[in-house]
Amino acid sequence: MTTTPRRETLEKLTPVLTKRWLSPDAWRLDVYQRLDGYAALRKALAAHPDDLIQLVKDSGLRGRGGAGFPTGLKWGFIPQGDGKPHYLVVNADEGEPGTCKDLPLMTHDPHSLVEGVIIASYAIRANRAYIYIRGEAVHAARRLRNAVQEAYRAGYLGENILGTGFDLELVVHSGAGAYICGEETALLDSLEGFRGQPRLRPPFPATHGLYACPTVVNNVGTIASVPYIVLGGAAWWKSMGTEKSSGPMIYSLSGRINNPGQYEAGLGITLRELIELAGGMQPGHNLRFWTPGGSSTPLLTAEHLDVPLDFEGVAAAGSILGTTATQIFSDQDCPVYATYRWLEFYHHESCGKCTPCREGNYWMVRTYRRILAGQGTHEDLDTLLDTCDNILGRSFCGLGDGATSPVTSSLQYFKQDYLDYIEGRTAPKLSEKTLVGAH
Repeated sequence: MTTTPRRETLEKLTPVLTKRWLSPDAWRLDVYQRLDGYAALRKALAAHPDDLIQLVKDSGLRGRGGAGFPTGLKWGFIPQGDGKPHYLVVNADEGEPGTCKDLPLMTHDPHSLVEGVIIASYAIRANRAYIYIRGEAVHAARRLRNAVQEAYRAGYLGENILGTGFDLELVVHSGAGAYICGEETALLDSLEGFRGQPRLRPPFPATHGLYACPTVVNNVGTIASVPYIVLGGAAWWKSMGTEKSSGPMIYSLSGRINNPGQYEAGLGITLRELIELAGGMQPGHNLRFWTPGGSSTPLLTAEHLDVPLDFEGVAAAGSILGTTATQIFSDQDCPVYATYRWLEFYHHESCGKCTPCREGNYWMVRTYRRILAGQGTHEDLDTLLDTCDNILGRSFCGLGDGATSPVTSSLQYFKQDYLDYIEGRTAPKLSEKTLVGAH
């Protein structure tokens, strides 16, 4: 039975980035312009680029792609007067299990991203920008390319934008569908035409990014937030969220709830309130575990219902806010099997560049198969933790680190579920056929 949210909970919703999503034909330029579209661009182009960078710093906007790095600070890292071309690259390679906030934004309101790209490029003195989108995101890419074409025809892109003398070329680039290209330096390699693999840092993209030139790489949600900050101001943006985690966030709710979907609220809302907004848990299901920011973030449990979902609150609870991809599991779901399925993804998507990630995920998948087939041993649990210890902090990029999160957290909170498979109290979930080559 779906429950109706209380008024005080409904008031937590703050539609900013999502405010146009339900407007008919919101992806079209004429509709976007009727709804304040490109008003922020005109205001931004009348300001000095350094003032825009300071505005974003003052707003406290932090990256919406998972790391939460201060956006204005990242823009400020770009050296000026260096004689090199500068680039803006938008990371639209959304592909982690559970993440689904960027694709609907690009599908329903692509011009907000395009406008944000133009403003951000002006601020960092870039005359060429790229949006790197997943190859599987065909519909979103079509909408985005259509928006870019409309922007060119309207004079928002190209040469001498709105008569200001500012030039910008924007390219929408579809990748081949590799999760590793969500890592910013692997994305840059892919954009240059190479195999998508992470680069050694330093040097960092701010000085040696795309084509070895100063580059800013930001997430879709980060760049799409910029026009709203330009129009509303830093104080207005900071009026939402918390002191250190300002602004609204799109929370992607999926799993055992009545109304899965996107819920935009100020940072700091709790899972209890989000579940209420989503109509409650499905009949017969009680919350048991959940991910605050996608499969690469440590699991939390029903005991964490009232943890503030901002960067600091989730970190204090032992997890990571990540992409706010909140996957909700009930007492009818198995944390061991869920972790196994996530690990299969990370094993499959490992680029193979470093040994810890390539070999560690390979062997952990096989260990899980043994456990879920009823042939696991107590020593397997020690092996899993030891393998995670050899992956975490030793991988070339964050993919390896993220793969360990569900393993270590599920063993922390649900060790008994593992023991029930090993000691025969839980019936095997996998057949012995899955064990071929697993020993």
